[in-house]
Amino acid sequence: MPHMTAARLHTECNELRLESVDVPVPSADEVRVKVKFAGVCLTDIHFIRGETAAGMPPQVTLGHEVSGVIDAVGSNVGGWRIGDRVVVHPVEDRGTTTRVLGAHYDGGWAEYLVAPKGALVAIDDNVPYEIAAIIPDAVATPWAAITDTADVRPVEAVAVWGLGGLGYHAVKLLRLIGAAPIVAIDPIDSARERARTAGADLALDPESDDVAAEIDRITNGNGLDVAFDFYGSGAIHQAAFDVLGRNGRLVLIGVADGPLHVNTSPLLIRGAKQILGHYGAERRHIEELIRLVRTGRLDLSDSVSAVYPLDRAHDALDALATKTGHPIRILLQP
Repeated sequence: MPHMTAARLHTECNELRLESVDVPVPSADEVRVKVKFAGVCLTDIHFIRGETAAGMPPQVTLGHEVSGVIDAVGSNVGGWRIGDRVVVHPVEDRGTTTRVLGAHYDGGWAEYLVAPKGALVAIDDNVPYEIAAIIPDAVATPWAAITDTADVRPVEAVAVWGLGGLGYHAVKLLRLIGAAPIVAIDPIDSARERARTAGADLALDPESDDVAAEIDRITNGNGLDVAFDFYGSGAIHQAAFDVLGRNGRLVLIGVADGPLHVNTSPLLIRGAKQILGHYGAERRHIEELIRLVRTGRLDLSDSVSAVYPLDRAHDALDALATKTGHPIRILLQP
C-alpha cells in the first residue's frame, strides 16, 4: 500500500501531527483527488485549540478548502474522469446531520483525499488552482450569506464587522452586486485600508466612539439595511442591531462565545428587524463564483497572501493566528 504525508489532528490531545498514512482508496461512489492547494482557516485553529465540531472523530486530516485533480474514480462514478480539475464542496447534508470535509472525514492537508462524487465542482484552465482552493469557504460563505440569507439588493446600505478572509471577500462581493454604501469595521488599520481597496465606502475602528454616528451620517439617518458579523462577538451583535434601520437584517456568521443576547425589545418589533444565522454555502454558490472568476467579473488574484509547503503547516497556522502580514488567506501545498 503506497503512503503519503498528512497533517492530522488528534482531538483527544489537541495536537496536529505530520504523519505517514496510507493513500486512501475511493469506494464505489467516491473519487480520489490529488491535492494541489488547501486553505488554512481560523476554523482549523479552533479545532486545534479544542473547539471541535460535534461528531468529530479522534483523528482526522484537516483542510476544508481544496483544489486538485482527479486521480481515481469509484466504479459507480459517472461524469468524472481522471485528470479533471476540481474543487471539493466541503459540506454534505445528510438529513438532519451535516458532514464536513476536514472535520468529519479526512480533508485536504494531505497529498490525496477521497470525497463523495457529489461534492466535486469542475474548474477549467482559466481558474488557477490556488485561487480555486479558497472559493469553497472563504468566498462562497460570504457569497451565500449576501445573496441568500441576507438577500442584499443593489443600493442597500450594508456594514461588515470583521475583515479577515471572509469579511474581506464580503466587501468585494457586496461591491460586485451593487450594495451602497458599504461600511467596513475592524480594529486593525491595515484591514480597514485593505477593505477600502476592496470597495468599502467607509472604514471604521469599532473601538472609536463615533461608529453609530458615522453610520447614521452615511445612511442619511436611515440606518443599515444589513449588518454582517464575520468575527463572532456579543458586543458586535448589539452594536450592529442598534444601527439597523427599519426592516434591517443582522446576519451572524462568526460564532461567538456564550449565548446570543441582544437587547431588542421593542425595536425588534417596531422596526421589523431580523436576526439571522448563516452557515457555509451550497454547491451552486461555488459554481456561481467559479463562473464569475472565469469570466473576469470577480478578481481574487490578491486573496492568497502566502503559500507554505505541507510540512510547514505549523508555521502557516502560527502566521494566521498571529496575523503575521495580516493575511487574507494562507494555502498549504503538498
